[in-house]
Amino acid sequence: ALAAVLKQKDHQVQVISPTEYPQFLNWMKGNNEVIVYNQGNEASGNKIIAEADIIFCLDFCSLNRTDKMEKPLREAAAVKVLIDHHHGKEDFAEYEFWDTHSAATCELLYQLLVDIDERDLIDKNTAEALYAGVMTDTGSFRHPNTTRHVHQVVAELIDLGADVAKVSKLVYDNNSLSRLRFMGFALSERLEILEQYKTAYFAISAEDLKKFSSQTGDTEGLVNYALSVRGITMAAIIIEREEAVKLSFRSVGDFAVNELAAEHFEGGGHKNAA
Repeated sequence: ALAAVLKQKDHQVQVISPTEYPQFLNWMKGNNEVIVYNQGNEASGNKIIAEADIIFCLDFCSLNRTDKMEKPLREAAAVKVLIDHHHGKEDFAEYEFWDTHSAATCELLYQLLVDIDERDLIDKNTAEALYAGVMTDTGSFRHPNTTRHVHQVVAELIDLGADVAKVSKLVYDNNSLSRLRFMGFALSERLEILEQYKTAYFAISAEDLKKFSSQTGDTEGLVNYALSVRGITMAAIIIEREEAVKLSFRSVGDFAVNELAAEHFEGGGHKNAA
C-alpha cells in the first residue's frame, strides 16, 4: 500500500521482506516486485538498503525483528521512518508514527496519508491492501482492539473502492487441500489441554510440516482454535522449523502474553497476541 502511494509521487521504491510471507497475500498488486531477503537475495538487498535515501520500517518497532536484515539496516545511512503499533519500541528511527493503542499498522498508515493530505492517492488496490491489514490484525474485527476508529477507517476504505468480500475470501477462504488436511491433523492429534491452567497449545514438529508439505502461512490462525475452547484463557502454538522454534501466544482478558514472550523467549508483541 505504501509503495503504491510513493510510486504515484514518482519515487523509486523497493519493498523488501526479511522472510517469506503467506501465499494468501500474494494477490496484492506489486507482490511480484517484492524482494524476499533470505531467499538468496542478501547481496542485492544489502545494496538497495545501503543506497536508499529513506527506509520505511513497517509493523515492527525493533530492528532485531528483521532477522538477517538487522545488521545492514543498522549500518544504513538512510533516514529511517517507523510506522508501527507494537510495544517494546527501540529508538532507531528519525521519524516515528507509533501508537500501541492502534489496532493495525495499516490503520496508522491510512491515518498518516489523511493527515498529510494524500488520501486521494489511495486507489482501489491500495484500499484493499490497507483493508487486509486492518482485517487480519483485528481477527476479522473480533478482537478487543476493534475500536470505533477502526470501523471508521474501514468505512472510508470501502468508499475508496475496497471490495471487502473479495479480500475476505482471498485471505480466509483460499486454502490448499494440504493445508486443510494439516489443520484437521493438528486439531485431532496435536491439540493439548491443560485444564488446571486454563491453557491449550499445539506442538507442531518439523516432521508434521513436512508430512503435509506445509507452506509459509499454513499455520496461521491455528492458535486461535486453541483459544476458542470453552474455559481457555491462554493458548500457544510451538512450531519446529529448520532455523528456529517459533512460539505464538494468544490470550483473553488481563493475561499479558507479550510479557511472557519477552521475559522467557526474546519475543514480544501485544497484550493478547505475541
